[in-house]
Amino acid sequence: MVLLHVKRGDESQFLLQASGSTELEELTAQVARLYNARLKVQRVCSEMEELAEHGVSLPPNMQGLTEDQVEELKLRDEWGDTCVPSGGAVFKKDDIGRRNGHAPNEKMKQVLKKTVEEAKAIISKKQVEAGVCVTMEMVKDALDQLRGAVMIVYPMGLPPYDPIRMEFENKEDLSGTQAGLSVVAQAEAQLWWAAKELRRTKKLSDYVGRNEKTKIIVKIQQRGQGAPAREPVLSSEEHRQLMLHFHRRQEELKKLEENDDDSCLNSPWADNTALKRHFHGVKDIKWRPR
Repeated sequence: MVLLHVKRGDESQFLLQASGSTELEELTAQVARLYNARLKVQRVCSEMEELAEHGVSLPPNMQGLTEDQVEELKLRDEWGDTCVPSGGAVFKKDDIGRRNGHAPNEKMKQVLKKTVEEAKAIISKKQVEAGVCVTMEMVKDALDQLRGAVMIVYPMGLPPYDPIRMEFENKEDLSGTQAGLSVVAQAEAQLWWAAKELRRTKKLSDYVGRNEKTKIIVKIQQRGQGAPAREPVLSSEEHRQLMLHFHRRQEELKKLEENDDDSCLNSPWADNTALKRHFHGVKDIKWRPR
């Protein structure tokens, strides 16, 4: 199996294994699905951290409004009374005004936060350093764990407009958001390797050969964005070590230049006539008055 190190720009994303005979049409779609699924988990984790701190989301027409504006417009959060966390709520106002402030108690908060940490670990970029390949099944398992934690804390479910519920139901609207810019449409995805686009009409072996033990770095890109930047000759860690070595060497040379002490020239081993006097038998002759 060929090992693919998938990157987006210069950032590592995940490792993926694929056979050399895999059609690039299928492989490109698989990489795009996995890349977007990881982004979904990250978005859900981010929203669940807010859920643990400030409770469920307010209706869209109430978000960002002050209490006086809500009273003046006679708006009401109909789901606020229904979506009460298990064990009771603790009021913690959301300064941004996106959530109603009725947060879960400490025990339920820890359930959400612990699950979020476990889900983040599954899709973490540190999996690349550990040599662990991420699969679609792993990402789905992370989503299932997050969904289960939400059901424990909110057995009645979340409001239909809550971003977490919309993500679980695949109804999220990312248009006009920063998160939407990160998503790569499956039909528009491209894979690049060695400054070459991997054409969907070919197989992976047409580019990397038939050696199934090959490891390559591929970059996922949206069609129309041009070729991504090539990989640097040295990694950031190798560059750091090289600069550290040069700095140490410069310090050593600087110390040698400052050390101009020539007292060692008076030592016996520095006498260039010592051998001659030894053969003449005049070694260690001392003159003193009788």
